[in-house]
Amino acid sequence: MKIVVIGGGPGAGKTAVIEELARRGYGIVPEIARQIIQEQVQSGGAAVPWGDTRLYTQLMLSRSVESFHQQNGVSEMTFLDRGIPDVLCYARIIGLPDVREIESACRAYRYNRRVFLLPPWKEIYRTDLERKQTFAEAVQVYETMICV
Repeated sequence: MKIVVIGGGPGAGKTAVIEELARRGYGIVPEIARQIIQEQVQSGGAAVPWGDTRLYTQLMLSRSVESFHQQNGVSEMTFLDRGIPDVLCYARIIGLPDVREIESACRAYRYNRRVFLLPPWKEIYRTDLERKQTFAEAVQVYETMICV
């Protein structure tokens, strides 16, 4: 499998790594969660982490599965800024009561066995319009990701 996930908590430098890989000629897939937030904010939608978290999770899962299908079978190494396991991590953090569909997707859609999980990096951590989590929450995401 030539689809490699770069995961980790918010503000760990995933996007910077993805951008550098693109600059070096690798195939990349930008972060789906941030795209959803931008679309929802622009359209006045509620599917955002500070709004309808269940709908936000559903959108992340469906878009992540769609992205997997689009990348499946690529002949060149392709790096994803997050993947389906990130959706499971988020669902667990927010306490979503039923994560069976997400767990099933994690089993069904398999990425490369090598995953890059970036740890929190306080010196570069910044919030913005889409990233509102505190650094402590970023640490919690990372620690939850290790268990996924």
